[in-house]
Amino acid sequence: MKTLFGILLLACGLWGQPRMAAVDPSVSNAANLPAQKIGANDLLVVAVYDSPELTRTVRVGPDGSIRLPMVKQRIAVLGLLPVDVETAVSQVLKDEQLIVDPFVTVTVAEYHSRPISVMGSVRKPVTFQAEAPVTLLNALARAEGLNPDAGQEILISRPSPGGSAEPPLVQRIPVKSLIDGADPAVNVMLSGGEEVRVPEGGRIYVVGNVKKPGAFPVLDTSETTVLKALALSEGLLPYTNKMAFIYRTEGGAGGKNEIPVELRKIMDRKAPDVALMPNDILYVTDNKGRRLSLTALEKVIIFGAGITSALVYAGVR
Repeated sequence: MKTLFGILLLACGLWGQPRMAAVDPSVSNAANLPAQKIGANDLLVVAVYDSPELTRTVRVGPDGSIRLPMVKQRIAVLGLLPVDVETAVSQVLKDEQLIVDPFVTVTVAEYHSRPISVMGSVRKPVTFQAEAPVTLLNALARAEGLNPDAGQEILISRPSPGGSAEPPLVQRIPVKSLIDGADPAVNVMLSGGEEVRVPEGGRIYVVGNVKKPGAFPVLDTSETTVLKALALSEGLLPYTNKMAFIYRTEGGAGGKNEIPVELRKIMDRKAPDVALMPNDILYVTDNKGRRLSLTALEKVIIFGAGITSALVYAGVR
């Protein structure tokens, strides 16, 4: 008798309780991502307690608003946090007299408005969504790191606060401080909307009477010299002239200056080593002093510096 009476009491208690909305599997399995400001094309999970007809996943439209069934007006959510969207949805439900005192929860299932692009001299260019703030090093790790020919700076372009009418803001990050120096101040945070570009580093070109003519990356402009360039090209061939020449672009006209280098004195430590700059051409002549014209040199560089030694005796000037 007591057992039957307890069952009746339990049934009566359950009868008076409100029903929780049945959520479809796509909603119940949605990820609750870290809360960030919502943008166009983000996927939200809107759950209204005891109202299964209003509980669903909705995608934010291009205009930054969402639509719910039976709700007449579009709800603006662009730039709001999920907790603010909860307030906005609740207010609309009350204003349209659909629910007297709604209990609304909003979570983010997918971010599609916060892309971060990593491009340039990286091993695997990639674009991903910033589901949470990430560091610059984390973004580079997603791109599997820098290529060996990467330059000395990383450029981060951020959308201008003034909107698309203004140019993006560009921040320059020194690679040496970020990677070698492990300086936390330059490991900046990225929250979405950034473009990370890694320009290819400058090169120096060594041609002429050397064992391995070619183009070599400038890893550090303060440490690139004639002697180091010769080491990269595996040294001189026999019968090398005592003079070499550097062709360097200076000024905005695009012309090249010819800088003579007393190669033999540098190698004998009788003259200081000469610093090289990105895009310099170091041309080592033979002992007869015959030289290709600058035009011929540039063609050789374009088609392959490896044939320079074979041509050095042909197009003399």
